[in-house]
Amino acid sequence: MEWLWELKKWLDPEYLINLGGLTAVTAIIFAETGLMVGFFLPGDSLLFTVGLLIATGHFKVPLAGTLLLLTLAAIVGDQVGYWFGRKIGDKLFQKEDSLFFKKEYVYKTQAFYDRHGGKTIILGRFVPIVRTFAPILAGVAQFQYKTFILYNIVGGILWIFIMTLMGYTLGTTIPWIKKYIEIVIMIIIFISLLPVFRTYWQERKQAREKTS
Repeated sequence: MEWLWELKKWLDPEYLINLGGLTAVTAIIFAETGLMVGFFLPGDSLLFTVGLLIATGHFKVPLAGTLLLLTLAAIVGDQVGYWFGRKIGDKLFQKEDSLFFKKEYVYKTQAFYDRHGGKTIILGRFVPIVRTFAPILAGVAQFQYKTFILYNIVGGILWIFIMTLMGYTLGTTIPWIKKYIEIVIMIIIFISLLPVFRTYWQERKQAREKTS
């Protein structure tokens, strides 16, 4: 069970901040948005905790500089994810169907991004796991690059600023909120998922109307 304890430490935002400082935080934000292996990293809670610790004086880094650095890491991370998806996407479009692969799934992904790509890229920033794979799937679907850059920048700025400043604001006004950080993050995730559920419900409703 010792490995579970080690895993828990690496998912603890405060532990990561104390271990590697701003360098570690920046690397984690980039990895979670740009590398497939980063899907398990605690991006939301990490940003919230960074803002909280800056406000309470436990993390002595400039707020403005931190926001700019982390925003850059998030945007560059999504760019890397997009180009990785674009690279493997070209091969997928040329690949023949097999038992484990159907080309129609790639076309369905492409059709989905044609309809909801912008919302997925921006709102996906606030949803764990989704923010890791959304830019990769955008590349696979060959989502228009100029449009992707725009949504990537907007989504990156919103995610970093909202999550970090929320922690900073609450840390300034309600210092004891640190004890309930997990609950706060769960509420944020739930709110960010509402548009996703709404879109899914509308798609299902339209599909039922077409078949009726």
